[in-house]
Amino acid sequence: MTPPMSEAVPRSKLRVRDLIAEASAAVLARPGRAVLTTLGTVLGIGALVATLGLSKTAGNQIVGRFDALAATEVQIQPRDSGFYSGPGAPVVKSYIPFDAERRIRRLNGVKSVGTLADVDVKGSLARAVPVVDPLSQTEFQISVKAASPGLFQASKTTLMQGRFFDDGHSQRGDRVAILGPGAASQLGIDRVDNQPGIFVGDRLYTVVGIIADTVRQPSMLDAIVLPNGTAMADWDLKAPTLVEIDTSLGAARQIGEQAPLALSPNQPEQLRASVPPEPKRTKRGVQSDLQALFLTLGGVSLIVGAIGIANVTLVSVLERVGEIGLRRALGAGRRHITVQFLVESMVIGLIGGIIGASLATLIIVGVSASKSWTPVLDAWVPLAAPFLGAMVGLLAGLYPALRAASLQPVEALRSGT
Repeated sequence: MTPPMSEAVPRSKLRVRDLIAEASAAVLARPGRAVLTTLGTVLGIGALVATLGLSKTAGNQIVGRFDALAATEVQIQPRDSGFYSGPGAPVVKSYIPFDAERRIRRLNGVKSVGTLADVDVKGSLARAVPVVDPLSQTEFQISVKAASPGLFQASKTTLMQGRFFDDGHSQRGDRVAILGPGAASQLGIDRVDNQPGIFVGDRLYTVVGIIADTVRQPSMLDAIVLPNGTAMADWDLKAPTLVEIDTSLGAARQIGEQAPLALSPNQPEQLRASVPPEPKRTKRGVQSDLQALFLTLGGVSLIVGAIGIANVTLVSVLERVGEIGLRRALGAGRRHITVQFLVESMVIGLIGGIIGASLATLIIVGVSASKSWTPVLDAWVPLAAPFLGAMVGLLAGLYPALRAASLQPVEALRSGT
């Protein structure tokens, strides 16, 4: 006898529309709790988006300032240093001529150029009085440098008092000098309108200017600076040891390749050109460092938001044990309960992502406007933020959803009554 065929039990189904409606109703049933839970995700997503935007914006600003100063500086120096100064001393040729200014200025992209050298004064001391007073210190060991007139513009040097010397002073070998602020303070000179004089050894020099600051040659701040021609006549200066070049933006690398040929056509390899690093590489490095710093802070905020979603979802499961038991008794499967709670946490995360991305974008624009910066933000960041919020909600609600699905209908109904 053939056993009777059992009736097929219809498989429980939960449509997507019903699922979204149930999840939305559950979230809106406790609006205060939903707002506070969403706030954690808003802070986390907002912090991440603001971090990416502000770090990129600040990186561009920093690199822009780098371009305006460091990316336009080229220095040329001999690979060997030192000159013949007596028996037994090494003989080193100089490859930087005194007319380096004229040669380099002909290159396209050069804005200003000058030379600098350390002057060997053979141990002579500097003083500002004609007579040495044995009862007080009037003589000082101060470094002496020689420069061409173009160096002050190329090194972005400014004056506190007086004027710079010019080509005429150098060609005539006039005994004039410019003091760095440190040297002027040491010698007790604070004004030049009365034409103060200083002695280096027994040679008298008229002070025509006092330096206020220099951007690229800080060694001049504590030195006495003489014209090249004067240093040649008085101290037997052999040649410059440094060429400072200020270039147009984007021309530094080209000038670094051409300058050694212009200065020493026969032996350009004897000169070393120092050019700034590639701005794009610097830009990437700056942005990477800023993002690594701020993303850590944004990640912490996001973790805090995820923990908030997990806690609230878990509390919701405990409060709705009776509802879960009733749904299970009416035919809802474990997967239906799991999906419902996952959708609820995803909705919270999605809403938090949308609000957080919107607020972060406004913050980026506001900060940039207050600093007169150009706001920079990749287009995919605010678009991806809501999906990231939904994923955070999904992961945060996974454990509470699985716990809700594991409840037995009978136990859930008994506990919920």
